[in-house]
Amino acid sequence: MFRSIASVGGLTALSRITGFIRDIVIAATLGNGMMADAFVVAQRLPNHFRAIFGEGAFNNAFVPTYAGTLERTDTARAQKFAGGVLTLMALVTGIFSVLAIIFMPVMVDLLAPGFRHDPAKFELTVALTRIAFPYLFFIVLVTLISGVLNAHKRFAVAAFAPVLLNLSVIAALAVAYLFPNAAYAAAFGVLAAGLLEFLLVALDAKMHGVWPKPSKITFDAETKLFLKTLGPAIIGSAGVQIAMFADTIIASLLPTGAVASLYYADRLYQLPVGMIGLAAGTVLLPTMSKHVAAGRFIDAHHQQNRAMLLTLALSVPFFVGFLTIPTEIMKALFARGAFTDAAAREAGAVLAAYGTGLLAIVLIRPAVASFYSRNDTTTPLIASFAGIGVNVVLKILLFRSEGAPGLAFATATGAWVNLILLVLMAHRRIWMDFDANLARGVAAMAIAALPLAALFMFATDYANSITQTLPVLWQAPAALVVIGAVGGLLYFGILAGGVKALRVRLR
Repeated sequence: MFRSIASVGGLTALSRITGFIRDIVIAATLGNGMMADAFVVAQRLPNHFRAIFGEGAFNNAFVPTYAGTLERTDTARAQKFAGGVLTLMALVTGIFSVLAIIFMPVMVDLLAPGFRHDPAKFELTVALTRIAFPYLFFIVLVTLISGVLNAHKRFAVAAFAPVLLNLSVIAALAVAYLFPNAAYAAAFGVLAAGLLEFLLVALDAKMHGVWPKPSKITFDAETKLFLKTLGPAIIGSAGVQIAMFADTIIASLLPTGAVASLYYADRLYQLPVGMIGLAAGTVLLPTMSKHVAAGRFIDAHHQQNRAMLLTLALSVPFFVGFLTIPTEIMKALFARGAFTDAAAREAGAVLAAYGTGLLAIVLIRPAVASFYSRNDTTTPLIASFAGIGVNVVLKILLFRSEGAPGLAFATATGAWVNLILLVLMAHRRIWMDFDANLARGVAAMAIAALPLAALFMFATDYANSITQTLPVLWQAPAALVVIGAVGGLLYFGILAGGVKALRVRLR
């Protein structure tokens, strides 16, 4: 499992790295003004619905059912089930996309009500969203095919597919002079990426004989189980997106730039979430599903503990960095072109607030595997809505006094509530079993994190001073590379010693 997580994590890291390059290009061309706010909302709308109907709900309902069918019956029956679901999802998302494009002004009014006070910003947002929205249709199909590939232990191509989104947007911005403005170019880049991702995973599935050929929708036992678990999963995923919708809605009421600041900080925050938490969850879910289907519950819990151990070990350096040097990180990555030092400070404050919830966010995916592997999508829904309730209430209470950082802190707090409830309910049913090895590993990480925090807080100025001879554009990035490299060596060196001293088993 570690090898599969490393494979998915490595390719997801490539996606995040190219994503950073994409965001650097976006920041340099759009800044954090009107065009940036409009594009952020335009690409966020299809992504919100993708998370509801695609990666979140669909994946959590489809993968356990498909993997369980493979384990209990045969490939032909599993492929028949997948083909019927492919037809169903294509039909539903196709109709939904057409309706959304027709009624886009209403959708933008609902998601970003504050934009209505600026007619130019509102009209630009509507136009960009109409261009980008069909991305949803393609990406839902990509999610289904990726789930099939993952169930057959083929993780690489599906993990690589998101890289195409980044490359497509970068390429579009490189020829922005062909469009009315750079925001239009970025929106067309999102649309093109959906088609490219679909073609990539479809080709891989065909090459390896696991293409889920579209077929007649039949309500057999597998499809009924899928639909039964999909409903609560959609509600649960919608709940998470409600909190994100609330971010956009409330941020649109703040001064121009708040939406963009949340976006840039969230993109950094999502690096470890996607590269580590998502990778661990992607590999863990089909693995646990097969163990549970075969009655091997001890093996399932063991794999979950291993996934959590690796997830935490890799996430702690990001957690420490986001809390101690957030502004320096934002300056190093984005402060160029239209993105000023003042914008970096604003986004840095948001990043620090997001950072308080990082460890909870990355652990949620491995935690929900206790329930999804048993086709229970209702319990995670309850935990999710409890976290969302806390999240939304805090947003309303904090946004006027704290601005965008208050919205980010509310998101972090809601994540902790979600995780704690998941763990408590799983332990109560004996669906999760933390072992002593995991506890020793957490202790080793805590020991390694303290000197890392001290290094970041007290050595950053020195790192800045030794890069002063470089061109101004490269000083902040070089200083971040220096402090990051030294910090990485320090953290993993101490962690390795702690693992050995505390006899933490990694195999």
